[in-house]
Amino acid sequence: MPGMEPESDEPIPPGKPMSMEQHLLDKGAQMIQSLKPVKQMSQHVCTFALYSHDMTRQIETHHYVSRVNQDFLQCAVYDSDDSTGRLIGIEYIISDGMYESLPPEEQRLWHSHAYEIKSGLWVNPRVPEMVLRPELENIAKTYGKFWCTWQVDRGDRLPVGAPALMMSPQGVNLGMVKPEVVRKRDDKYNISTDALKNARVEIPEPEWINPQADYWKQHGKCFAIDFEPTEMKLRAPFP
Repeated sequence: MPGMEPESDEPIPPGKPMSMEQHLLDKGAQMIQSLKPVKQMSQHVCTFALYSHDMTRQIETHHYVSRVNQDFLQCAVYDSDDSTGRLIGIEYIISDGMYESLPPEEQRLWHSHAYEIKSGLWVNPRVPEMVLRPELENIAKTYGKFWCTWQVDRGDRLPVGAPALMMSPQGVNLGMVKPEVVRKRDDKYNISTDALKNARVEIPEPEWINPQADYWKQHGKCFAIDFEPTEMKLRAPFP
């Protein structure tokens, strides 16, 4: 019926439908403006993440990756690769050498990527594994910091509340992704995570993963943001 929202399992943001004038404006701006930062996104990665404060909540994530240089990548993270995908967060990815230069209190906020790669959870949809092999070997040695700004999995129709720190799956009893979640992803892309795992056996393991990363594994502690009133300052605090 007119005025009723379409039936969907997904949390749909409130708001009016796009007007024809807005469509024309967006198309015109797209033709005129350069959008250079967006055009630097060169990879689409599908993987999984868990909330640091509640690892029973597991989400499929779609990272659109820009490589700043060989040691630093930045990702816009969406909940799907559909045209209606919602921007749910950002992840920064750095090399092991860059990670080692961080102070210990900062290192605790990052997660390692070796398990995601070796287990086949990290995939570049529709890109042949042979083409990806050098990139996979590089990513296996990296660390990521992922902030989720829109918790759509709990039904939020808007990005509300504080950002949530996300963690990477780390295997059995260490943030393992539920099989049905992986199966749903595999069916969509016609892939087999188990087959990818077997194909990646020869990807070298990092010689050493800093124990400050994946901090929850060693200490059973997580990090969460909350809001509190504070006095206004002229300058933001610097680490």
